[in-house]
Amino acid sequence: MDTKSLTLLVEILDAGNLSEAARRLKMTRANVSYHLNQLERAVGMQLVRRTTRRVEPTEIGLKLYQHGRSIRDELAAARESVESLGKTPQGRVRLSVPSGYGQFVMSPWLLEFMRSYPGIVLDVLFENSVEDLLREEVDLAVRIMSEPPGHLVARELGRVRYVACASPAYAARRGLPARPEALCGAPIISAAVIGRPLRLSAYQGNQRQQVVLEPTVVSRNYPFLRDAALAGLGIAVVPDYVVHEDIAQGRLLTALEQWRLSIFGRSMYLLYMPSRHHPRALAMLIEFILAKALAAHEGRPGLLPPG
Repeated sequence: MDTKSLTLLVEILDAGNLSEAARRLKMTRANVSYHLNQLERAVGMQLVRRTTRRVEPTEIGLKLYQHGRSIRDELAAARESVESLGKTPQGRVRLSVPSGYGQFVMSPWLLEFMRSYPGIVLDVLFENSVEDLLREEVDLAVRIMSEPPGHLVARELGRVRYVACASPAYAARRGLPARPEALCGAPIISAAVIGRPLRLSAYQGNQRQQVVLEPTVVSRNYPFLRDAALAGLGIAVVPDYVVHEDIAQGRLLTALEQWRLSIFGRSMYLLYMPSRHHPRALAMLIEFILAKALAAHEGRPGLLPPG
């Protein structure tokens, strides 16, 4: 096995199928398939599972992919170090951020980053469901979850603050809940996962309650959820950064303030593939996001300290 074989495996898995890998490598599909078969024969194990549309790594294939990607990244970093001497940072980074946190909190950060480093190309995806950084060709992802996946580097950015809130008109008409269980049967505005019950965990001291909510307004578009709350359509259960300004201005009233609320996990993580040497642009963006997220957010929308 040599570095060329590992590079071929990396290109195949990054491309997602043999035809696309052949196009990127400027080879025929048959030639790519032949070299992959030779590599699997040398290793003595299957490295990828072929389907009609995609190739997926086996367990050993994923390990070899990670080694191959590390080697490729180190070579790219060395080349970049030489080429960037005396130059402004350059490169391309693909970043996936949650629609709510990305729009309400991270957008100013990313614009500041681009003003500071105009030579870097930043490709930003506002979405909530990238499950496979490899398949989606994403360099960095920011996600809310309970436990990060073990095969990725996970840097905790902080804990998400959820709030229950409603418009003054709704509060005058129906009142605000005093306890978490009072949310049952109330019109709820929240994000949800299709086909799964929406479970709200509420913590007060050593006490923990779990309530199954049945939202009447459901969306993963948080600006829309905010508009629904302002329109008096129900009680919104959303991260604080979605409605921070509205609460401060009295356009929305909060409930259950003595309880810590959680949906979809309590922590925000920055996720990326393991590598000893990241390209300069990627490494700079990682440190920039960490510095911004871990700064004090007292009195501002954002995240509680990790812990």
